[in-house]
Amino acid sequence: MPLSRPINTLYDRLETRWEWGTRQGFAGGLLIGIFAIMLVVIEANRLGLFPEPLATQIPTNHFYAISAAFTAFLIFEVIGLAFGMVDSVANAAGKQLEIFSLVLLRQSFIELQGLDEPISWTTIEGPVAFILSDASGALVIFGIVGLFYAMQRHAPITQSKAEQQSFLTAKKAVALLLQATIALIGAVALWRFVTDGTLIPFFDVVFTVFIFTDVLIVFVSLQYNLNYGVVFRNSGFAVSTVLIRLALAGPPFFNALLGIAAALFAVGVTWVYNRYADELNHPSEVPERHVPAAAEQGPDQRS
Repeated sequence: MPLSRPINTLYDRLETRWEWGTRQGFAGGLLIGIFAIMLVVIEANRLGLFPEPLATQIPTNHFYAISAAFTAFLIFEVIGLAFGMVDSVANAAGKQLEIFSLVLLRQSFIELQGLDEPISWTTIEGPVAFILSDASGALVIFGIVGLFYAMQRHAPITQSKAEQQSFLTAKKAVALLLQATIALIGAVALWRFVTDGTLIPFFDVVFTVFIFTDVLIVFVSLQYNLNYGVVFRNSGFAVSTVLIRLALAGPPFFNALLGIAAALFAVGVTWVYNRYADELNHPSEVPERHVPAAAEQGPDQRS
């Protein structure tokens, strides 16, 4: 690849800085700051300390602070996914399921934003079903993701170290493209919110991008391995992403069910691949089953 050196250099620098910030607790500190600032701002607005029309743009429900911090955390997870996809296609699929389970938990808190404070039972009779659905769906996916990771058997799909390095560089190029796209989506979403108060469904758009990214990774892998099992496995993970995207657009109850279906589908693909990888990838090398001569002749031809 002609641009392999600049791609590797840029990616490695970004990853090093990201890992440094993670180890230093930068993300956690920022989330605490967002949460605390939002609580203070919301309380100040409840006390009438902001003039109009600014006051109408600031929420008065403290649960918005949880939603804001959770949203920021999910953005960090999305960025981390863009780095993780270089290491393993399967781990990237698992990370997408992780993010969706956290989206469901976030949705549980969003349901509380429409309630009056202090909360009373008469105001939560409707939302409580949605909260239970989202939270239960997140819990089930949480367990399935653990099973998914436990089932993985990471093995290179390339035939040499040179091919492995080339494939790694190609995935880094895709990861950089994904990072740039996420940054663009975030900038547009922020601009629309600041200028006209429009909220773009950020994670819906991001998971749509994930679908194209997963398919691109499948096509890239075809340069190094055309085995049916590998192609189906990676394509199957892309289908799991499609189901997650549908779940994000689904109404309450159906969103959790679709998310669980996506996780189970990924587990199913992994189980079949692990069980029959050799037969699927090298059918010509599978030894033929020996059939006794008497059985070959049939009952009417026996002496």
